[in-house]
Amino acid sequence: MLTEFTYRSHAHVLLENFLEPYLFNGKVTSPGMEVVSFYVDQFSERDMAREVATRYHIRIYPTIAEALCLGGEKLAIDGVLSIGEHGKYPVNEKGQREYPRKRFFDEIVAVFRRSGRVAPIFNDKHLSFRWNWAKEMYDTAQRLEVPFMAGSSVPLAERRPRLELPRGARITEAVSIHSGPIESYDFHGLEVLQSMVEFRRGAETGVARVQFLQGEELWKAASEGLWSPDVAQAALSTDLPVNNALASDLIRPPDKGEGFVKHGILVHYLDGLRSIVLAVKSGAGTKWHFGCRVAGQSKPLATSFHVGPWQNRNLFKALAHAVQTHFRQRRAPYPIERTLLTTGVLAAAMDSRFENDRSLQTPHLNVAYQARDFRKMREMGATWRMITEDIPEPPGMNMLDYVPLPPLSKPLSMNGTVVGQASRLSLGRLAPVSIAGETPAQAAGTVAPLPSGKFMVPLHVKERKGATHESTGNPAR
Repeated sequence: MLTEFTYRSHAHVLLENFLEPYLFNGKVTSPGMEVVSFYVDQFSERDMAREVATRYHIRIYPTIAEALCLGGEKLAIDGVLSIGEHGKYPVNEKGQREYPRKRFFDEIVAVFRRSGRVAPIFNDKHLSFRWNWAKEMYDTAQRLEVPFMAGSSVPLAERRPRLELPRGARITEAVSIHSGPIESYDFHGLEVLQSMVEFRRGAETGVARVQFLQGEELWKAASEGLWSPDVAQAALSTDLPVNNALASDLIRPPDKGEGFVKHGILVHYLDGLRSIVLAVKSGAGTKWHFGCRVAGQSKPLATSFHVGPWQNRNLFKALAHAVQTHFRQRRAPYPIERTLLTTGVLAAAMDSRFENDRSLQTPHLNVAYQARDFRKMREMGATWRMITEDIPEPPGMNMLDYVPLPPLSKPLSMNGTVVGQASRLSLGRLAPVSIAGETPAQAAGTVAPLPSGKFMVPLHVKERKGATHESTGNPAR
């Protein structure tokens, strides 16, 4: 299910790793799945959905139900990829873009109920802009025993320097830093924070209070001990976003005008952990940082999350691998409760901002869960020895055509076609596809060269019978 499909949209950068082999931890990996249908909510001027559907023999259906049932009456697929990001959707008075993730989920679940069976769902990013809708999605998935996964790609990025917080660590305070816009990137910052602190002593018990802060109030909170600039400076120092600058020159109150730090979200956990997500000005590309203070350690522990070349596009390889694992095993590699909690914190932060940065009690965010080790889902850095900064970002869907690779030990088969024995892997198949009532000839006539732009989409996948996964060797269902 997709809201929109354009170049460099989430639909593009996630789906390309379902349609073609991709690099994960330095190995060419076959997704081992067949994408069989699309539902596209909006077709923009820069649309890629039609061209991609034509190339890969994917049918575009006019409704979510038809896409799930492949035009029939009952569920006919084995996994649902719901990408509700990008597109022309309203922004409400709180500054939240109202993506239709809840509507997508409801229509998917309606088919499950009618069919008497369920399939794993991946919901890209946070569950909804409304907490009550997010909680309803979670509760419904639990009640129907739907394998449910959601969240950000950033926690799967390589950590530089490598940092592994041991389970049961006594974390006393934590900081997450991002260099993106309000709300959409605040979510990623919250996911980075939560993916680290969820391993602390006592496991996760939830959040007691949330406050959005900016300007003088942000630095007043620091002076009152609600967050520590020195921990933020330690985090930023792992990958400075501004050349010839010190972290101490950047994480500080501004002399006049707007400073380097744009805003913060204070998160007070029920167990007493103090934390903050800081949004800073963009410098040398998109950056992500984490720092924390652990009892018994004299200095803060810190790392950055390195997403590789091409500004986040490559990070979706790790996310695709995690989602494919979820579909195959019918169990999310990390708890859905992580994203339920970050969804609630983000909604509370936007409420706080709307209410003049008032501190809000959040008794409804008593989300408790045990963290799961997800290291096998993370990129550890080997891919960046093959995809380097000096390789131009490729157009289209098959970036391995542009990356020099060693010979493969065995052929890879994708969508029933052997696609490569050496370093160049390409499908290159073209066929007309019917789109929302168009004839195949009409559909073929709408195909245009791949444009440049941004997008996010929902789609349905069916695992190819007899296919095997490169990293596990397990047969697909």
